[in-house]
Amino acid sequence: QVQLVESGGGLVQAGDSLRLSCAASGDTICISTMAWYRQAPGKERELVAELASNDTTAYTDSVKGRFTISRDNAKNTVYLRMNSLKPEDTAVYYCNARPWGDFPSCNPLDAWGQGTLVTVSS
Repeated sequence: QVQLVESGGGLVQAGDSLRLSCAASGDTICISTMAWYRQAPGKERELVAELASNDTTAYTDSVKGRFTISRDNAKNTVYLRMNSLKPEDTAVYYCNARPWGDFPSCNPLDAWGQGTLVTVSS
């Protein structure tokens, strides 16, 4: 199975930047797509950014142009660079790993990190 550990959250002011990190371990060969989700109190979890195995990316409209998802394969780490942060970006951010569907030896369930809190003050 895959284990994910996020870090990098904190308290910042509007307009500041943060970089979140997600370190993957275990059966990383089973990972096809990495993603970042976020969840604010009382709201549903939403997809923020996605990075496929072919390096294509996708972003939700509210963060497009401000956030960048990337990876360092040598370190088995995925990043989320967040620029021009806004108070509405305040949430717990979760790293997600989606497995390949073609290999029975891989756990078919998504892996999730424990979450890291980002708070943006006005």
